[in-house]
Amino acid sequence: MGTFTLRAFFSILIMQCFQGLILARTIIVQEKVDASIPITSLAPPEGNTTFLAGTNWCVARPGVPQADLKIALDWACGLGKADCRAIQAGGPCFEPDTLLSHASYAFNIYYQQNGNNAIACHFGGTAFLTRHNPSYGRCSFSSSESLRASSASSFKYKSQSIWWEIDVVLMLLLYLSTK
Repeated sequence: MGTFTLRAFFSILIMQCFQGLILARTIIVQEKVDASIPITSLAPPEGNTTFLAGTNWCVARPGVPQADLKIALDWACGLGKADCRAIQAGGPCFEPDTLLSHASYAFNIYYQQNGNNAIACHFGGTAFLTRHNPSYGRCSFSSSESLRASSASSFKYKSQSIWWEIDVVLMLLLYLSTK
């Protein structure tokens, strides 16, 4: 490959990187605009964020109106960004196919992913904390310990991936500056 061809290739590659950065900035600006739109939800209330000692799980409160439970479940799996794949048909936590069971799983995922503290287990009064592990059969409810272990390995992989990408861009810039 000639010097001109290499320079053209690297110039195009760098332009693609900058376009990606501009696109990412545009997405962030759009997210900020969207974030300013008020949305009524069953988000945890502001207030005491004292962590509770020991291992706890957040489960749905029996006896609450089904409509309230459904709204809270929809929020947890939607805006709350809880990973609710396990309670989908065929998932390990789909059975029993009840609103109380599905809400308990979703509430616990949200609670564990959001700091394992009391305000992350509110859901408009439809949930409560328990020290009894609600896991059953193939359905495993996460605890703070299990999430801590999995997030540590996930973070290690993601951070290595980001540094590799930065190294490639820096090496390309160094190469172009020497020509």
